[in-house]
Amino acid sequence: MPTKQFKNSIKSLLYLAAGVASATLGLKGFLLPNHFLDGGITGISLLLTRVTDIDLSILLFAINLPFIFMGARQVSRAFAIKTGACILALVLLVHFVNLPTLTKDPLLIAVFGGFFIGAGIGLSMRGGGVVDGTEVLAVYVSRGSALSVGDFIGLFNVVLFLASALLVNLEVALYSMLTYLSASKTVDFLVTGIEEYIAVTIISKKSEEIHSMIVSQLGRGVTVYSGEGGYGKHGLVKDSQKILYCVVTRLEVQKMLTEIEKLDEDAFVIQTPVADARGGMIKKRPLQ
Repeated sequence: MPTKQFKNSIKSLLYLAAGVASATLGLKGFLLPNHFLDGGITGISLLLTRVTDIDLSILLFAINLPFIFMGARQVSRAFAIKTGACILALVLLVHFVNLPTLTKDPLLIAVFGGFFIGAGIGLSMRGGGVVDGTEVLAVYVSRGSALSVGDFIGLFNVVLFLASALLVNLEVALYSMLTYLSASKTVDFLVTGIEEYIAVTIISKKSEEIHSMIVSQLGRGVTVYSGEGGYGKHGLVKDSQKILYCVVTRLEVQKMLTEIEKLDEDAFVIQTPVADARGGMIKKRPLQ
């Protein structure tokens, strides 16, 4: 029987592959042939391609490359490897794969181009990586400034859309905003805990081991509550137990869940969206 770790690796690989395929469809089937733009690093690459005629695949790789190394420092080496593999696969597919133009209707291009790119980002995040370096840059900036991840991404795209209006035209900028909104809502739909931070509450008989793992392996702080027992799947529980509470970024939550599952498959885990977090260890670099 395959181990749970092997199953998780296959699951992660499938998510990453589906994410790259979806992003490729959004770019080659909708945005590129119709000269539309998007937000984030992908949007910058599309804008520069439009202005300079440099091949999109070259720009995607060159602009995202620094953020791959940044991801290794800010999140983890495994995250950086997955992100690098996703971006390289996307670059190769964009360069070598030809797809028919699926529609010429501007509204459909903006909505469905954004949808498939957003699905690509969301699926790759479910797999533990990303296909756009904006997320990594946002986490980096938030840890050294008063801006939250959401604040930075919003400001980043406002500047990008203003540049699109000046360098191309206002209509392209407006459609780009619609594409970005479609993509962001798709990511919201696909990724559990899409908000910038996730509060994770863990109830387990192996709370000591899980507590140690979060601190030593993930480098995150944990708050421990004393529980008085209650009613669960094993009936009435009278013994007191420790309840763990931890806040992580959305890029780290999947790794935490995987490690918890290794220690206790029956652990009761609750994820709660957090709009922002200040202080503690949340903005410090996790352990590698």
